[in-house]
Amino acid sequence: MFLYQFHEIGRAWMAPFAYWADANAKAYSAAGSWLSALPGAERVAAANELFYRIGKDYEKPAFDIHSVEIDGNAYPVVEKEVSTRPFCRLLRFKRYSDDAESITELKGQPPVLVVAPLSGHHSTLLRDTVRTLLRDHKVYVTDWVDARMVPKEDGTFTLDDYVAYIEQFIREIGADDLHVISVCQPTVPVLAAVSLMAARGEPTPRSLVLMGGPIDTRESPTAVNNLATQKPLWWFEQNVVHPVPPNYPGSGRRVYPGFLQHTGFMAMNPERHFMSHWDFYRDLVKGDLDDAESHRRFYDEYNAVLDMPADYYLDTVRIVFQEFLLPRGLWDVAGERVRPEAIGDTALLTIEGELDDISGQGQTRAAHKLCTGIPESERQHITVKGAGHYGIFSGRRWRTQVYPQVRDFIASHAQQPAGRTTKTRASTGRAATAKKKPRR
Repeated sequence: MFLYQFHEIGRAWMAPFAYWADANAKAYSAAGSWLSALPGAERVAAANELFYRIGKDYEKPAFDIHSVEIDGNAYPVVEKEVSTRPFCRLLRFKRYSDDAESITELKGQPPVLVVAPLSGHHSTLLRDTVRTLLRDHKVYVTDWVDARMVPKEDGTFTLDDYVAYIEQFIREIGADDLHVISVCQPTVPVLAAVSLMAARGEPTPRSLVLMGGPIDTRESPTAVNNLATQKPLWWFEQNVVHPVPPNYPGSGRRVYPGFLQHTGFMAMNPERHFMSHWDFYRDLVKGDLDDAESHRRFYDEYNAVLDMPADYYLDTVRIVFQEFLLPRGLWDVAGERVRPEAIGDTALLTIEGELDDISGQGQTRAAHKLCTGIPESERQHITVKGAGHYGIFSGRRWRTQVYPQVRDFIASHAQQPAGRTTKTRASTGRAATAKKKPRR
C-alpha cells in the first residue's frame, strides 16, 4: 500500500548524494580543474558519474527532432500539438520549406499516425521511428501522459478508452488517406479501433502496420506472457497497483508505477545491464567519450518511465494476456463486439523480430488469421532476421532493413483502396446500409 511512498522517500534521500557525485565527476574531469591532474582522477570521475547515473531521477526526454534530411537537403521540423486529451496528446511533426516545388512534394506525401505504446516508456522511445518516417511522410504520433500527472478528477482510463482515443485521432486526421503504424502494445487496441470503425461502415485507414505486438499471446509465449498467466488478476491488483503520492498532480490515482515496470525491464536481462554499466565506467577511464555518450543516450531513454492508469493496466492483463479475448472473437468494447473480419478496405502489414523476447514469433502474425476480410494480396508479413524487440523499430536494422519495406508498402497503398469496398462492407451487418465517404 505504501510502496510508492517509500520509493519517493528513497528517491528524495538519494538525490543529494547523486548531485554530490555529479559535482565530483565534473570536478575530477574538467580540463581547468586542478583535481583532474591528481593521480587516479579519471577513475574517481568515472566512479562518481556512474553513481550519479544510477542514483539520479530520469525525466521524460524530448523528441529533439528539429530537422530531417531528404535527398541531401535539410528541412526544418516543428513539433506541434494538434489535439489533446487528459491521458494523451496527438503530436504532428511538420516539415517546412521555402521552395514551392518542395512544398508541393511534401504536401503530397501520405500521412502516417504512429501509435506509441503505453507500456512503461515514454513515446520518445520511438524517436528513431518518427525521424526516419519523416523522410517520406507527414507524421503524427500519440504522446501518452504520465498517469501520475493527471488529476484524479479527470476520471479513469481503461483499455476501452484507449480504443476510443485511437478512433478519435483517426477521425481527426482523416481516415481516407491515412496509414497507421502501431508498435508493440497498441497493436491490440489499434486493430480493435479499425475493426469497430469498419463494422460501423466508417472510413478506415488505407493501411495498417502492426509491429511486434501481442495480438495472440498464446503463440510462442515469452517470460512476459508467462508471468501474466501464472498469476491471477487479483495478484496484480494487490501487488503492483498503488496510489500516487501527494507530491504529484495525480495524487490518489491508482497506477501501475513506472519504477516497478523499470525493475521488471532490468530483471529480464540483469547481466546485460551490469556489463553495460561496467563498460561505461571503463570507457570513461579510457577516455572513449563516443561510446560513453552512446551509453548515456540509451539509458536516458531506457530509464525514463511513466505510470500507467491501473484500470487500463489490469484490463490489458486480463483481456490480452489471460483471456485472449481478441483472437477468440469474444472482446466487447463499450458494448460492441470487436470483429477484425469486418475490415476490408485496409491493407495489412505485420512485422516481427526473429529474436523478440517480449512479443514472440507468431503473436503479431496472428492478425492475418483474424482479418479474413482483407484480400490475401493486400496482406504481407515480415520477419526481421537477427532483430530483437527494439530492433524492428529503432536502430540500424529498422533504418536499413525494415523501413524501406514499410515505406514501399505504404506507397503501394497510398493511391488506391486496398481491395473490396461496397461488397465487403455489405457483408458486415449494420455496415450494409452505412454510407462510406469516398477515397480521395
